Amino acid sequence: MTASILSVMFMAVVSDNIVLSQYQGICPFLGVSKKISSAAGMGFAVIFVMAVSAVFTWLVYNYVLVPLELSYLYTMAFILVIASLVQITEMIVKRYSPTLYSALGVYLPLITTNCAILGTANSAVVFKSYAFLETFAVSVATGVGFLFAIILLACVRLKTDRADIPKCFKGFPITLVTAAIMAMAFAGFAGILA
Repeated sequence: MTASILSVMFMAVVSDNIVLSQYQGICPFLGVSKKISSAAGMGFAVIFVMAVSAVFTWLVYNYVLVPLELSYLYTMAFILVIASLVQITEMIVKRYSPTLYSALGVYLPLITTNCAILGTANSAVVFKSYAFLETFAVSVATGVGFLFAIILLACVRLKTDRADIPKCFKGFPITLVTAAIMAMAFAGFAGILA
């Protein structure tokens, strides 16, 4: 059991990275990766929301929707849970770290509609029917994978901003090329733990 959870967690961080393999959560990934501090703040906010939403969506799905035979409403229920958690996270960040709150800007509320959060909940709870601990572990690992990818991109963007790059590639185009190269590198880990 523990070995399977660890292998699924490793895959969620590296080979099945939510951003670089599944291409979910691209908006905050590209938008908040200009500075390492804001990238880290977004990454930790995503980990928190993803972990807590996994717990609540698992409970709502298994103890409310399935017993009442309303499992077809899982998407609406999950969105309500995630939106509530993001609002709470936004209030906490605004209260205790105003500089991070202003650095994240519009991207913090966008976690509500972030397909990475909803996709992880759907995948772990509904489609793969993980047990409670597996759902929590995979969700945390998926958030860590997001954090890992966004900090890597922020570090590379610091270097590319100072590099001598042709004018047509400066800014967003080189960011997309960088993200594509990162995705290819992460794809090299596929199949390690099959």
